[in-house]
Amino acid sequence: MLSKIIIKAGPFEAKHGSPKLTSHGIVRANTTVLEATRSLLGSRTGILYTIHVMSLQFYLEDDSVFIGQTVANTMATQKVASVEFIILTQVRTNCYVEDLLSYGKRFMLFFDSCPNAFGGLARLLLENLRLGESDFPKIFGICKQLEFLRLYQCDTGDLSLLEVEHSQLRELVISGSTLERVDLKWVPKLTILKCNCFLSRDDPFHLGYVPQLQTVSIINIGLSWHKMLKLSELLGKTSISNLHLNFRCEKIWVKPEGRKQLLPVFHKLSLVNLFNISEECDLTWTMFILQGAPTLKKLRIMVRDHLCEMTKGEQRYMHEFIEEDKGLEWEPPAPNFKHHNLAELSIYGFRAEDKFVRYARNVMEAAVNLQAINLYKNPGCEKCKSRLPSGWMWTEMVLIRDNINKGMSSDVGIRFRS
Repeated sequence: MLSKIIIKAGPFEAKHGSPKLTSHGIVRANTTVLEATRSLLGSRTGILYTIHVMSLQFYLEDDSVFIGQTVANTMATQKVASVEFIILTQVRTNCYVEDLLSYGKRFMLFFDSCPNAFGGLARLLLENLRLGESDFPKIFGICKQLEFLRLYQCDTGDLSLLEVEHSQLRELVISGSTLERVDLKWVPKLTILKCNCFLSRDDPFHLGYVPQLQTVSIINIGLSWHKMLKLSELLGKTSISNLHLNFRCEKIWVKPEGRKQLLPVFHKLSLVNLFNISEECDLTWTMFILQGAPTLKKLRIMVRDHLCEMTKGEQRYMHEFIEEDKGLEWEPPAPNFKHHNLAELSIYGFRAEDKFVRYARNVMEAAVNLQAINLYKNPGCEKCKSRLPSGWMWTEMVLIRDNINKGMSSDVGIRFRS
């Protein structure tokens, strides 16, 4: 009667001197996944209960085909609503080109051996594959039920083009890719697009027919060859409601634009996250979002220099970073500019410094219906032990509240969050 079956192998990580994952270990892991899958699914023969979710995580090896065939047989004989494959590779980060090519060939052999399994997939997560030019169209053609696709370090060559045409795809995540561009030519049901870390010297993606696109997330480190992205051009012909930009604690790579340029794209925008803004940056430039998004209800910004996000040490010398905040000069709004829908401003990494206080006051003056300002200290990080936050001191809260409210008549609630 189980409605959800999730079977996962790995990923294994070397900790406290434990041995690294070996080819023998991968074979054992996949064998265990196969045995568990056969045992669970085989015992359901003749059962009429629907499997609403079946998720399998395994390694890309020669024996992967047996896992795929077992799943295909289950889909053919039982009621299965949603099937997910999470396919891992032995080398998970910093793959050489030889590894990418080898994994790409191995994956296509697996794919060609199990077309029925892939034809019924709703979710597919792939990593570290360099495929042939005809392989992606083939994958999209077979995986007709696909609703979610995540590609991590997957391409058809350095600075290559990925064209996407799919009738059912709802969420696409492109991460750590050397693709020149992703061309979303015809994806009528796409609602979520995430682009994480790209090398393109131009716009990382082009939006064709994506009438239902609602959420766009872009995460990147600004390097010298990256252009300053114009959101009015990048997101043209859409009317998104959620926007997430993460600057990885380096320089800003988005160009502030005026209301006239942004209004056609931002007229339905209700939530904006501007995360990991470097502590060196001023915050005034973010006001351009308010100008171009009249329906914005929530604005969240995070200011910090986070060791886990930043490129550091020897690796830093291998990158040419944007050395100036190019494009951050913009025309400030007219003195009488008012925003009537913003209800909540959240600032993570807030400090009792002039730029933070001035920014909060600027938003309060513009947003006439603002209800709350939520202030958080630097959220810190358990992984790198970077500035683990302490609680707010009473005297600290009083000083900040007085500085923000000084000379202003406002009913905005200033809340100090943990």
